[in-house]
Amino acid sequence: MDRPRNVSSANEKWWILVAIGAGTFMSALDVSVVNTVLPVINQSFNSQIATVEWVVIVYLLLVSGMLPGFGRLGDLRGHKIIYIAGFFVFIFSSVLCGFSTSVGALVAARALQALGAAMLSANSPAILSKSFPASQRGQALGLQATMTYLGLTVGPSLGGWLTELISWQAVFFINLPVGAIALLMSWKFIPMDSGGEVREPFDGFGAILFMAGLTSLLLGMNQGHNWGWLSPQILSLFLFAASCLALFAWREQNTRSPMLDLRLFRSRMFSASVISAVINYICVYSIIFLMPFYLLQGRGLSPSQAGLLLTTQPIVMALVAPLSGTLSDRIGTLLPTTIGMGILAIGMFLLSRLGPESPRLAIVLCLTITGLGIGTFISPNSSALLGSAPRQRQGIASALMATARNVGMVLGVGISGAIFTTILSHSQAEPGSLFHAASVSFLVAAGIAILGVLSSSVRNSPHPNDIHFTPSN
Repeated sequence: MDRPRNVSSANEKWWILVAIGAGTFMSALDVSVVNTVLPVINQSFNSQIATVEWVVIVYLLLVSGMLPGFGRLGDLRGHKIIYIAGFFVFIFSSVLCGFSTSVGALVAARALQALGAAMLSANSPAILSKSFPASQRGQALGLQATMTYLGLTVGPSLGGWLTELISWQAVFFINLPVGAIALLMSWKFIPMDSGGEVREPFDGFGAILFMAGLTSLLLGMNQGHNWGWLSPQILSLFLFAASCLALFAWREQNTRSPMLDLRLFRSRMFSASVISAVINYICVYSIIFLMPFYLLQGRGLSPSQAGLLLTTQPIVMALVAPLSGTLSDRIGTLLPTTIGMGILAIGMFLLSRLGPESPRLAIVLCLTITGLGIGTFISPNSSALLGSAPRQRQGIASALMATARNVGMVLGVGISGAIFTTILSHSQAEPGSLFHAASVSFLVAAGIAILGVLSSSVRNSPHPNDIHFTPSN
């Protein structure tokens, strides 16, 4: 295989990885920190929980909806330009978040912050994929995943410490020094790219249709348990989402320069990677949603004790992801992704066996196994997804990778939350009802993970260096 034109020299590519890693760490840190201090923000503004939740919800919805648009824009106009612009938007909006004097102002600032986050997340994997040869793609993506997990691990404790020492506003101002360092490094080390050789127009209407459809769908799934799954609001959101996404699919098949080239999904490797990513994140966020209930309400642990136990999984993921990515560069992506999903399924099943008397060592062991499965899966799957897309579609491919994460997040919380709350509401008076509800929820997630084993096993390429995208005209 010829050396891709965009692959950087030996020294340059590692500095590019450091620059991208700093930005990835900042984004992950921000997400985990804000979730941690949400109760403090609620108390500071003396608002309702349902209102302050929109600080998180608006960020999730807008990031998810805008990712493909900014990924495609990076393909057309250059990934570095969009990526650098994302830093300016993210840092500026972080300042606005810190100076917000009401929940409404904070929600608006978070909406702007989502814009910057989408510009960063949609283009960072594409920059890495172009900067590293296929033989090192998995290693690079694994190291980037490590920075994500480090940000998620450090965030809760750092957020609590900053809030106690200074105020909750400090958790947003921390983005300034971290973002400035990442911005300067990205400006210096990431090479300028001009986008595609042929100047194509950007499908703005397609981007709007996708954002409206996906945002409505995710909002409906996110709020279904609060508003009622058969309420007029939820049904209207689902109907609007279906209409927008159907119109989007028709438009993308009938325009000369689509935002999302649907021919990408004709590649079994690409389709399997996207589906497997969604399934993986459904399991990840089922754990994130359910374990605090099990540890805090079920076992009566303090937040600090529960937080210490929950750091087990991201630490294991951070250690395993780069090793798995490097291994996949040598043996291909089929085995690591399939084995990783299998280990995750086993871990989910073991979590379903935890009860009121389970020793803490057993909890740590279960979270270690799930972390091992997730870390083994993530990097090879990302490498397979990016490797199965042509170089002029790397932005949209990396954006779809991030979109799969957000869709899996909402589905994971929605599915596990619906099962957990339904069982709990029907058996609340019975002793051990919480443990039964958690057990059933984890069992369903284990079944979903088995579907991930199947979707990962149908990949049709034995090695990432052999991946070629040849869409029919």
